[in-house]
Amino acid sequence: MNLFDFEVASRREFPEDKFDLIYLNSPGSSVQIELTYNYDAEPYKVGDGFSHLGVTVSDLEKMHEICKESAYKIGDLRGLSGGTPTYFFVTDPDGYRIEVKRAK
Repeated sequence: MNLFDFEVASRREFPEDKFDLIYLNSPGSSVQIELTYNYDAEPYKVGDGFSHLGVTVSDLEKMHEICKESAYKIGDLRGLSGGTPTYFFVTDPDGYRIEVKRAK
């Protein structure tokens, strides 16, 4: 399931070096995320040098509802110091957390 509408923009394969690079775009944005797939890597440990990824959405409550309907584990809407909700976390099947933040 693709919760955040990222699209594969391009992919570069380096079989001789045993890795691939996958570039993701979000429609309407010039920001690109690079993912590296290592063929022979040991499984990564969640939190080992990487905490979480954050994405910003225009309608936080709507995205929270969409995530509730998915198979992913999601947290409650929260605000800093108990204030107005500005974010929540969703956890992917591998245990990585994604912070979903309200656009300012």
